[in-house]
Amino acid sequence: MYYVYILRCGDDTLYTGITTDPERRIREHISGGNKCARYTRSHPPKRVEKVFETDSKSAASALEYRIKELPRKKKEKLIESGRLEDFFAGKLETAEYMTCDGEFISYLNRIFEAEG
Repeated sequence: MYYVYILRCGDDTLYTGITTDPERRIREHISGGNKCARYTRSHPPKRVEKVFETDSKSAASALEYRIKELPRKKKEKLIESGRLEDFFAGKLETAEYMTCDGEFISYLNRIFEAEG
């Protein structure tokens, strides 16, 4: 499985990334070490806002690219709704993706609370 995630940073900016292991990746972002993204090293993340799951690396990469291209207001609306089809119909095969539930996101946010 591949996951595309959106993090909210301490300065209220949004960071979008891709991983096969969200728990490990969140810990890397929190650590600020050389395995975290350059962006999150200078904009430490504070919470996970949204996570999408797919079977394919190419589908995950395509979604990550599309989310990064959205203006901030649309990213905020995507976080609120979780409905990819409202933003990417005709651009992505949205049936390939599943929005992860709030319980999973809460679990990831507990990592921030414990380690962040």
